[in-house]
Amino acid sequence: MTHEDYLKRAIRLARKGIGYVNPNPMVGSVIVKDGEIIGEGYHSCFGKEHAEIVALRNAGDKSKGATLYVNLEPCCHYGKTSPCTDAIIKAGISRVVIGMVDPNPLVNHKGIEILRKHQIEVITGIEERACKHLNRVFTKYITTKLPYVTLKIAQSLDGRIATKTGDSKWITSYKARVEAHRIRSESDAIIVGIGTVLADNPQLTVRHVRGKNPVRIVLDSNLQIPFKCHLLSDNHVHKTIIATTSNDSTKISKIKETGAHVWQVEKDKIGNISIENLLTRIANARMSAVMVEGGGQVHTSFLREKMVDSIVMALAPKIIGTGKEAIGDLGILSVDNCVELVNVKTKKVGPDFFISADVIFRE
Repeated sequence: MTHEDYLKRAIRLARKGIGYVNPNPMVGSVIVKDGEIIGEGYHSCFGKEHAEIVALRNAGDKSKGATLYVNLEPCCHYGKTSPCTDAIIKAGISRVVIGMVDPNPLVNHKGIEILRKHQIEVITGIEERACKHLNRVFTKYITTKLPYVTLKIAQSLDGRIATKTGDSKWITSYKARVEAHRIRSESDAIIVGIGTVLADNPQLTVRHVRGKNPVRIVLDSNLQIPFKCHLLSDNHVHKTIIATTSNDSTKISKIKETGAHVWQVEKDKIGNISIENLLTRIANARMSAVMVEGGGQVHTSFLREKMVDSIVMALAPKIIGTGKEAIGDLGILSVDNCVELVNVKTKKVGPDFFISADVIFRE
């Protein structure tokens, strides 16, 4: 097997931590000696042992003289755990093969330098593109202090998320909803507007697959949320945040009495909730992966403010005609200035199609 083969294995291991390690990166590690894998591991949950430590423990005394493969540069600072570089040096590893340099300023190239100073051979840039894609959420979070934002839309072929009467159940199939819940489970938080809550009374939990429930954030400038809705009355109310610009202390107190949280957020130039301020609050709460699920006005606001990193669209082979559009006016007057989707991937789920892509905004 080649360096690339072992790094691909490390990436597969790293993916097992998706949705659980945030805001840490996903990391997998494989230790090889004389062409045989003698230890491997991955970072399974925020605060727990790093991948290299798990792999070294599995390898035991065999680690001396072995090669350690890892998709991200080993850490060299004290955080929730001690430096991985110390453990690698102590174990007698002779070579470390790294997929990508850690963008965290506390580590960036420093881990590599420490290993080389201890006469450990270091090879970098193996499967680098795949490694960077794997940890795009971490890179955005650690370099900008903002969460990675995915816009998720379920719509008809003609771009409608509901009929003109507001009926939206169900545009996509059950299989598509299962896939949507799988994607939802990978997020730290879900954002919806108050219009979606009033129209659909959503639960915003992970029910169709195994996985953790994200924090539920409602954009509700005027505190219109009904106290009988799922978000303020179910067993997950402690994971509900109402983001508002209101100063109504009576309503705020009543919402807090349910067990939910209230964030008073700054207004933007036109008096709505400032998306940038909200995302900063989310990042400060150590949430790095956010999914925006609706409705149309919220989709439009995030795109208009250029606060979207990627998009996931469930496209149903149906035509609704006049109805509620998935995305409204973005103020784009020239085709040259359209929002561009790159790295587009498609797959069929039941009768529906899922389209995922990265988003590029033109000036």
